[in-house]
Amino acid sequence: MSKKKAVQETPPAGASGPAAIPEIRPGQSIELLKELHILTRDGKLNQDSRRKLKQVYHLYQFIEPLLQEVRQQHPDVQLVDHGAGKSYLGFILYDLFFKSLDGAPRIYGIETRDELVQKSRELAARLDFPGMSFLNLSVVQSIESTELPAAIDVVTALHACDTATDDAIQFALRKQAQFIVLVPCCQAEVASVLNRNKGKSLAKSSLTEIWRHPLHTREFGSQVTNVLRCLQLEAHGYQVSVTELVGWEHSMKNELIIARFKDLPRKRPTERLQEVLQTLGLEDMQSRFFATL
Repeated sequence: MSKKKAVQETPPAGASGPAAIPEIRPGQSIELLKELHILTRDGKLNQDSRRKLKQVYHLYQFIEPLLQEVRQQHPDVQLVDHGAGKSYLGFILYDLFFKSLDGAPRIYGIETRDELVQKSRELAARLDFPGMSFLNLSVVQSIESTELPAAIDVVTALHACDTATDDAIQFALRKQAQFIVLVPCCQAEVASVLNRNKGKSLAKSSLTEIWRHPLHTREFGSQVTNVLRCLQLEAHGYQVSVTELVGWEHSMKNELIIARFKDLPRKRPTERLQEVLQTLGLEDMQSRFFATL
């Protein structure tokens, strides 16, 4: 009697429910995971999609405790995701956390590309995710928009390009956000100011050697931008932590900034922010980082 060699294959998720794939959590939407290309069309996980799912859970583990803190205070958790794109983050958060909440919790996805906004609206309707709204707005426009509530609990901005991250910070400060989660991207403004003032700074300090070469100007400018953002948040009473999104090999931008409002003393970080701007010849940036101080 011949024996066939057993072939190990991930069983289709739809065949016996999400439990058939250990990585998928109970209650997760299989249709959503397919739409996000985390599951293949036949409901399986391949090596690439398993890596994507691991990345999703890694990011979720940072955000979920923040949402739980807000939930303990009130059930109507309000989150705004800036530069939402296809609203990958928003849909995952809603599926894993928001859809099980009572009350009227809501996720707002802010995106400038109308076609992506329309697709997200259609997907939310198809998945029966009523607590999701998608607005065709820039981050700056969202600050004054009457389509958003006056207060927001959590603000996220993942890979919002260049100054959009700073605009998201201004939004969060205006909305008195309890938590701010940022993965900055493509910040070139500070580097351009460093480059513009390089001639004047060279004579003043040997520190200018740090950004004398164009490549160093770009890299140093990116680093300084995030340092200034952290000081700005601390100058508004936030406790700030900076960590790395481990496993996001597909992106060079994997710095994760999490700010938690603690109403901490503001004087020292405000002074440090001013000192860094002056030391590096970035006085031109005062209006951006001191806009709401």
